[in-house]
Amino acid sequence: MSNGRPVRARDLGIPLDGEPGEWNAITDVPGLEVGYTTIVEDSPVVARTGVTAILPRGKGAPSAPCAAGIAVLNGNGELTGRSWIEEAGQFQTPVAITNSHAVGAVHRGIDRWPAEHDPLAAAAWMLPVVGETWDGYLNSINADTVKPEHASAALDAAAGGPIAEGNVGGGTGMNCYGFKGGTGTASRIVRAGSRSWTVGVLLQANFGARSELRVVGRPLGRDSKAPEPAATSGWFEREVEAVGGGAPAGAVPGAGSVIVIVATDAPLLPDQCRALARRVPLGLARTGTTGSHFSGDIFLAFSTANQGGLGSRMGTPTGTTETLEHLSWGGVDPFYGAVVEATEEAVLNALVAATDLVGRDGHASYALPHEEVRAAFAG
Repeated sequence: MSNGRPVRARDLGIPLDGEPGEWNAITDVPGLEVGYTTIVEDSPVVARTGVTAILPRGKGAPSAPCAAGIAVLNGNGELTGRSWIEEAGQFQTPVAITNSHAVGAVHRGIDRWPAEHDPLAAAAWMLPVVGETWDGYLNSINADTVKPEHASAALDAAAGGPIAEGNVGGGTGMNCYGFKGGTGTASRIVRAGSRSWTVGVLLQANFGARSELRVVGRPLGRDSKAPEPAATSGWFEREVEAVGGGAPAGAVPGAGSVIVIVATDAPLLPDQCRALARRVPLGLARTGTTGSHFSGDIFLAFSTANQGGLGSRMGTPTGTTETLEHLSWGGVDPFYGAVVEATEEAVLNALVAATDLVGRDGHASYALPHEEVRAAFAG
């Protein structure tokens, strides 16, 4: 803890660029709310998992469309609702992130939630946006621990202000760069004269090899003394052999995934949202990743501006028009920079906030040692 609050990357002396928002979190985007359900149980099975939920405009307007765009660095993963976002340039449901085998349960939970909170939306079709990363090293991933009600509970818990990071929500059982990973967030303010906008990032970090990690250019992964049993214990080989799969070469370093959600209150067109999403890999690369074939790296960017626009309702009269405010393409570069900076910091915040965790079959994941980070940036 630092001054009574959880330690974050900046508290360890890491010099990071840009101007953060009040909370340095995705919830700096006005009206946006985040909620978690964290599941840490040892019976009837060992569970280290959960659900992260995002309400782009909060509980007051849970089904108002948001302009949106998606980008993919490596496609070994899932984000539901993607086809509709690519078709219409918008979505109008909550967003959630969970483990790879819980996508269906969380999807159903989001379907159910509007019946109570937005009956008009529930009367139509719902195309929830649900992303995933794999937590099967620490979590009993095939045990169906996550239920639809866990997704509903995360939505009910959603709030603005400062939010937890590390071993929470969908990030509970995740690993990143050979350390304990999980949920991370950060934000940046973009100013133009008397006007300002916020760009916020929330991600679920479960990617990268220990040897790749760079913290503002320093090879802290390669030089770390922290144990890395996921890479050295032979657990993967034993489990594959136990089910008759022969003797594999071993788990691939860097295999995993990262889901990144970018939100802004700047008025953007869907193509501009897609352009923001395409900048996410530049922020990830600052932390060292080269992108594994076995990683699902999927990025969603959306704008909460233009509420009431981008509608898609049956019965809309032919010829109906809309007028949308949007930033000029020639002025979007500062938003690209904000995405890159906030993505980099969100990864580091996930690593710094995470704590050591022991999961199924005694599998352990160790956090990035704070003393190693402080020493690297001392003086």
